[in-house]
Amino acid sequence: MREIERKYLVNDDAFIAQAHTSTRIAQGYLCARKVTARIRIYGDVGYLTFKGKSHDGGLSRFEFERQIPLRCAEQLLRRCGGIVEKIRHLVEHKGYTWEVDEFKGDNEGLVVAEVELPDTNSTPPLPEWIWKEVTSDYHYRNSYLAQKPYKEWFK
Repeated sequence: MREIERKYLVNDDAFIAQAHTSTRIAQGYLCARKVTARIRIYGDVGYLTFKGKSHDGGLSRFEFERQIPLRCAEQLLRRCGGIVEKIRHLVEHKGYTWEVDEFKGDNEGLVVAEVELPDTNSTPPLPEWIWKEVTSDYHYRNSYLAQKPYKEWFK
């Protein structure tokens, strides 16, 4: 399966009032090289995900995800290095579902919005709370944030 998405920084918290769902997420990385292997607990459900290298300026990449038992996800997560914690808010805006991640823990203060697209030529209408596109900037990838948290960027 191919994932196509754009990623943006958020300039204020107006998205919270527009969110129809907010879910706590904890995730860690078993491997972040040619293929990224991620363990995620989304609410009370476990997932194992593999993602390939990015193409099209960071816009698309291979993704394979399967649900796994929560207990297994918890055990695997304990074996990961840095854990990324966040609250994901789902916001509908002009026919697109935006995933707005409000980071917690060592990445507190960072808010990033992603939107999945049908193809690489799609340009979604931007909500007023979007600030700057960072799709091609690897610093905003969760696998990077697990190793180099946002709080360390300003030291």
